[in-house]
Amino acid sequence: MTFKKLFTQGKIGPMKLKNRIFMTAMGVNLAEANGDVNDDLIAYYEARAKGGTGLIITEITQVDPVYGVGLPNQMGAYDLRHIAKIGRLVDAVHKYDTKILVQLHHPGRETTGSLIGGRQIVAPSAVMCKVTKEMPRALTTEECEGLVKAFIKGAVISQKAGADGVELHAAHGYLLDQFLSPYTNQRTDKYGGSFDNRLRIMKEMITGIKAMCGPEFAITVRLSGDEFVEGGLHLEDSVKIARVLESIGADAINVSCGIYESAITIIEPGTYPQGWKKHLAQGIKGAVKIPVMACCNMKEPEIAEELLAAGVMDFAGFGRAQLADPEFADKAKNGRSDEIIKCIGCIECFATIAAGRHIACAVNPVTGRERELENPAMDGQGQRVAVIGGGPGGIQAALVLKKRGFHPVIFEEAPELGGTLNTADKPILKEKVNAFKRGLIRQAERAGIEVRLNTRATVEAVKALEPAGVLLAVGGSPILPAIPGIDRADVMTAESVLKGQKTPIGSVAVIGGGLVGLETAETLADLGHQVAVVEMLRELGAGIYKTVLYDHVSRLKKHGADLLPGHKLTAVNDEGAVLMNMAAGSTFTYKADTIVLALGVAPNADIVAEFEAAFDNVGLIGDCRKAGKIMDATKSGYDKAFAFRA
Repeated sequence: MTFKKLFTQGKIGPMKLKNRIFMTAMGVNLAEANGDVNDDLIAYYEARAKGGTGLIITEITQVDPVYGVGLPNQMGAYDLRHIAKIGRLVDAVHKYDTKILVQLHHPGRETTGSLIGGRQIVAPSAVMCKVTKEMPRALTTEECEGLVKAFIKGAVISQKAGADGVELHAAHGYLLDQFLSPYTNQRTDKYGGSFDNRLRIMKEMITGIKAMCGPEFAITVRLSGDEFVEGGLHLEDSVKIARVLESIGADAINVSCGIYESAITIIEPGTYPQGWKKHLAQGIKGAVKIPVMACCNMKEPEIAEELLAAGVMDFAGFGRAQLADPEFADKAKNGRSDEIIKCIGCIECFATIAAGRHIACAVNPVTGRERELENPAMDGQGQRVAVIGGGPGGIQAALVLKKRGFHPVIFEEAPELGGTLNTADKPILKEKVNAFKRGLIRQAERAGIEVRLNTRATVEAVKALEPAGVLLAVGGSPILPAIPGIDRADVMTAESVLKGQKTPIGSVAVIGGGLVGLETAETLADLGHQVAVVEMLRELGAGIYKTVLYDHVSRLKKHGADLLPGHKLTAVNDEGAVLMNMAAGSTFTYKADTIVLALGVAPNADIVAEFEAAFDNVGLIGDCRKAGKIMDATKSGYDKAFAFRA
């Protein structure tokens, strides 16, 4: 595709941008606990600048270290000592003619006391967030005035560090959004009540930053086009706000949507279509003359080109897409869009943040580890390494080995590469997994990796290579419980169903409420089957990020599915599944015509033992080491190849 819009130059206030691609702000938890930028954070952003993006907006950056903490290890712009460290980040990004904005942020009620030393959280009004479930204290008028000064100080610090501007985060239900929205602002002083009073804090910040930093310092505002909660901001309200922000000096509006209570609209699962919220950006763009920036849930440059050409926005924001592939922009520009590693919308990136760890990505194991993985040993010298299994872990390992100068040879029994991805892309709404698979395979083709399809890797065949080592990525086999009736014809695995090898009839009981079970159940329900999901644990979806789980469960409920957590399959008979209620200890038969097992996989231990007995240098990747997710496969594949020694 020819990109006539995406790679044209653009202007936001005083900033001249080399293209229309910007990296949206995402919390990454890579900075020091005192807010200092460090080498890890610099390497993370530099990789995206080097990859060709026109503008980078940093992660949420603290201006108030007392109440304004959003992450344990969050970038700060509240102390003069931050200037030098932010300056190093700015210099690293500017090397590539990429501009950088520091996003100034305060979480308000959308944080927890545990992040601020046990103190009570604060907000414009004492309105509790239904997600964090902590009652905030209403800020005093004097504290509001102090926050204005804190944001202005953050902008001055950013300017002194050499940043091209700042973005004020007034979206997603954070503090500034809380002031703007009647849903959260119930104040009666000068910062609440009327529309004008609710905007007062933003007016004071923008005019103050303009006065202190001058016209050559850009100010953008991230705004929720719709909060998707009753009583909150909707598009018509956000249009009015955008017009006011333009009138007081904002250089661009960066349109997003949602708050924590409608968080599925902020960070959408992979089932949401690309561009689904374009109407929000388009509505605001039609009301202002300044540029409109927007993310619109885009994963592919072609979608951005279409939306730019249609006048939906002026600049296309890519967040998770650039976690998945930091070379996103350059690959698109140079006619290599088919090699872009696509975001699959699994939200593992934010699940790792929620768990207190730094940012990570299921399809890009380097994300968040750019510094520690930047210098692989280039010592391959053409030595052959056998990679057994052509799934995501095996392909990832082969790519790293090839980069290091080895000659990897992938053995794959199937007629195509992809491994478990050839099952994972079969449920409904999993087109993004298929796109990731295609991009991964294209990378292997372009790298010239030797692949032997339809070939079972015997010890003898691998020995004939005289390899320097063997990396096993042979996966696992579906778990089949040793219970009466398990060998009946009406019992089948989720894998066999998704691949079309077995066809369920009538009503179906899916045993296992993990991701595979939920996806299989939803696929069957969409085909018209009455389905039930049976899970031994007390809750469905163990290990699934909350918004992804909500996404699947809500659709299953619309299909009228029976959801049975806290139940264990003990037998299969002519009537259906014999289940034990784990709490009561009682059993009953759930009537079903077909039983589909989605109980996970067990490592292929026999294959592992065979190769470990035959070779001295063997590494284990993915499910053959320990059953896991796509993220576990790609990470272990990368790490084993990175650390491989002949």
